[in-house]
Amino acid sequence: MEGGIPRTVDEVFTDFKGRRAGLIKALTTDVERFYQQCHPEKENLCLYGFPNETWEVNLPVEEVPPELPEPALGINFARDGMQEKDWLSLVAVHTDSWLLAVAFYFGARFGFGKNERKRLFQMINDLPTIFELVTGSAKQSKDQPASAAHNNGTKYKSSGKVSHQSESEAKGVKDDDSGGGEDDEQGATCGACGDNYGTDEFWICCDMCERWFHGKCVKITPAKAEHIKQYKCPSCSNKKARV
Repeated sequence: MEGGIPRTVDEVFTDFKGRRAGLIKALTTDVERFYQQCHPEKENLCLYGFPNETWEVNLPVEEVPPELPEPALGINFARDGMQEKDWLSLVAVHTDSWLLAVAFYFGARFGFGKNERKRLFQMINDLPTIFELVTGSAKQSKDQPASAAHNNGTKYKSSGKVSHQSESEAKGVKDDDSGGGEDDEQGATCGACGDNYGTDEFWICCDMCERWFHGKCVKITPAKAEHIKQYKCPSCSNKKARV
């Protein structure tokens, strides 16, 4: 990537995924900090995502025209005028639009042809939108991650409790899931990072919003999960703390 600027389809998609990951953090695992930084009494604020998977709330750039398309302006003004979940959903919609604008800005700048633009959009479209992740409307099969057996044959259900199964039973579950359709497997996504479900990873489900998460994304290990009677994801825990 010359000068840190994405010039090919794969480089633009990598840039897109990095910015997207940072913005997902802002609206899910880091939502408490994001909420506090968006005080309505501050000036017009924007939510930025960066290729290194970080995010920032800041004033818009002063450069005209800007080097890159700018995010929605003044996201903080509506914060206290609507329910928090509705405000986050609104920010998520504008964030999705900004990500697409940045990706296709690079495509236009470096002369992507029809096939390159189509390939870029298909790669992006295979990922759930941030709006879908924030609202929980991303297509997820609740039973899919529940059937995900960890290496020791332990699986975690939405209750956070552990049920043990033999290797043959685990294999049977896997075979049954594969017969359920490839779309269901691809549709299960992590509520924190947005990546698709993988059978070789540990997952846990939030008992409040019923979204699934990679254990690594919410800092829950299989050993720790064995002692959790009711699991609440960071977003749901923060919401309760503000009530």
